[in-house]
Amino acid sequence: MTQALTFLGIESSCDDTAAAVVRHVPGQPAEILASIVEGQTALHAAFGGVVPEIAARAHAERLDHCVEAALAGANLRLSDLDGIAVTAGPGLIGGVLSGVMLAKGLSAASGLPMVGVNHLAGHALTPRLTDAVSFPYLLLLVSGGHCQFLIAGNVDDFERLGGTIDDAPGEAFDKTAKLLGLPQPGGPAVQAEAAQGDARRFAFPRPLLDRPGCDMSFSGLKTALLRARDAVIAEKGGITVQDRRDLCAGFQAAVADVLAEKSRRALERYLALNPPTPLLAVAGGVAANTLIRSRLTALCDRMGVRFLAPPLALCTDNAAMIAWAGIERFRLGARDDATLAARPRWPLDQTAAPMIGSGKKGAKA
Repeated sequence: MTQALTFLGIESSCDDTAAAVVRHVPGQPAEILASIVEGQTALHAAFGGVVPEIAARAHAERLDHCVEAALAGANLRLSDLDGIAVTAGPGLIGGVLSGVMLAKGLSAASGLPMVGVNHLAGHALTPRLTDAVSFPYLLLLVSGGHCQFLIAGNVDDFERLGGTIDDAPGEAFDKTAKLLGLPQPGGPAVQAEAAQGDARRFAFPRPLLDRPGCDMSFSGLKTALLRARDAVIAEKGGITVQDRRDLCAGFQAAVADVLAEKSRRALERYLALNPPTPLLAVAGGVAANTLIRSRLTALCDRMGVRFLAPPLALCTDNAAMIAWAGIERFRLGARDDATLAARPRWPLDQTAAPMIGSGKKGAKA
């Protein structure tokens, strides 16, 4: 399929309500005509994390407004589109369901084809949206809910080399911020404190570096920070601003060390495939961390691999990546109908063993 396509994207998998319009003419760079993201930070601030019921209600209230704003921003009507792409999982089921139901209604009313998109595939295909990179490339997906190394072989072909067996880095950053009395989201808050801290003061572990492979663990690191904080409190009767900065710096350095070493191992496996244009792409909210980016950039320079980090607005959850993934899948013949189901779990690599366990609803990752 070679004709130009214009798609509406809908994203509601966690706590960002988003809609976007993306157009692609074969042979030309993709164009994001409009991208609307409404965050929910204020709604969840009092709870120290995302409350699924509050998130789902906010999505239901905001999604139609985001779609209207995206169409207005693109100066298009629904009838001007070629299709609708929607996140069908994985994610908080109430939010995913809100987006899927809206997409079904819009598709039924307009007659436009609908394509369900794996949220993780949206992140994984973002380098093709922004830079039109070719397959295969290596992706480090590092966010609040996920951390995986994936070889992207094609639009629907992903091989997982490893991932976290417990907390994702973004989750660990959020929990660290909560333990230290910092605001949410935790990533930016911890990074700001770490910038003025001494990363060498506290001896935090680098989990799983003594084991082969690309799997990671961050839960123990969070526990180590809790114990270090409690030790300081026991000694001083509280923690000072500098104590908090040093704790943040030590924690951030440990995460960066783990990601850098595991990335090196993943790159070695990827390079063994002799890709014609070697590339490591990073996506997800944690990709915005400047220390982690600098460590990965230096690693790629040493190994002769191109490093690519999409713009921050496309690293975090957004609907432009969903619209783009929908376009890519549509061109391969993907179509969905009213039977499209919202899925809380949906691993990209369907053949890999579950990372964190499996239940009646399938593998978590």
